[in-house]
Amino acid sequence: MSLERPDPTLDDDAVLLVGHGSRREESNEQVRTLAAKLESRLSVPVDAAYIELAEPSIDDAIESMAPTCRTMTVVPLSLFAASHVKNDVPLAVQRARATHDDTEFRFGSHLGIHPSLVDLLDERARAVESDLGADREDDDVAVVLCARGSSDPDSNGDVHKLARLLYEGRGFTRVESAFIGVTTPRLEETLHTVAKDRPDAVVVLPYMLGDGVLTGRIVDKAETFDEEYPYVDAGASGPLGVDDRVVETLADRYREARSGSVEMSCDTCKYKVELAGYEDDEGGARAMLRSLVHQAEHADRSDVDDDPHIHDAPEKHVAVCTNQTCAASGAATVLERLRQGVRDADDCDVHVSRSSCLGQCGDGPIVAVYPDSVWYGGVTPDDTDRIVSSHLERDRIVSNLVHQSL
Repeated sequence: MSLERPDPTLDDDAVLLVGHGSRREESNEQVRTLAAKLESRLSVPVDAAYIELAEPSIDDAIESMAPTCRTMTVVPLSLFAASHVKNDVPLAVQRARATHDDTEFRFGSHLGIHPSLVDLLDERARAVESDLGADREDDDVAVVLCARGSSDPDSNGDVHKLARLLYEGRGFTRVESAFIGVTTPRLEETLHTVAKDRPDAVVVLPYMLGDGVLTGRIVDKAETFDEEYPYVDAGASGPLGVDDRVVETLADRYREARSGSVEMSCDTCKYKVELAGYEDDEGGARAMLRSLVHQAEHADRSDVDDDPHIHDAPEKHVAVCTNQTCAASGAATVLERLRQGVRDADDCDVHVSRSSCLGQCGDGPIVAVYPDSVWYGGVTPDDTDRIVSSHLERDRIVSNLVHQSL
């Protein structure tokens, strides 16, 4: 039976804007500010949630919002589509679909490459030119677009595409792409290469949403470059921030999701196709487990000033399928018994979480132990004590419960 909705003007639709999350409250506040601006733009309720490191989580936000709306559109506040957009957020949406039958869930695309963002970058570049006393109409102005960098080649490829679009028809001598970490070319290397052509000015554009640690590093490296190369004037802009053009892009992503026209770049996604050098990064259940592990890896972080993405990972991660058939077989009780067993254990560095369907319907409840890649099937609440005491505490597999190993 569907829920009664006394206020249809608010209940027809809602939006959940999902940011990464940070221990820096300024970054989390930026997500909330963008959510408020998007609500004003769309005239529908918009709430904020976070993938990790901040509250509310995606699951908690959906649990709060779902009873109040007929349709919920989840839009990731992410510049490019790497593992969070391809794994973590879709996983949360799938869990929501399995739990909230009376609400329709739509999944929007990431910010990606959008004309409004290209225009915003152009404006940021003009502001730096003005500070440097340069004018691309009369001077040789080079631009270096610096992004965070990813282990996903699809995401890195979009940075290069964005740099090319910024170059087209805007009078720059050249526009190069660079990264502050994870992959190459690094910012320092690109700046040194650009300096060989002796441009009049070099504009560094941090392609970041907020003014966080990585943005600060980019600005610092631009200042160092300016000091080391006295014959080139160099400066860096600020991040994208909460500019209205970011809101405009988010509004378009919402409209695409509502019209069913979202396009995800899957032809070059390492989780969907085999790419040279990324053969081990497979999709399906392994990709799902990878995303669960990544969520847990931040749990013990207390200091992100030096390197915001170093992980303190648990020794093991346990995923319990709580999709429809497993839930009917008592998966929720198995989940809670495992969590309690881990809490009571003397020496057990394990994170236990629920998952959506693991593709073994009828053989559950399924309990997957990672990184051991051991899946237990037909697990009952009474089996949980053995899984904890034998496998999780002493690394001894409970052989008679093994369903498969990956």
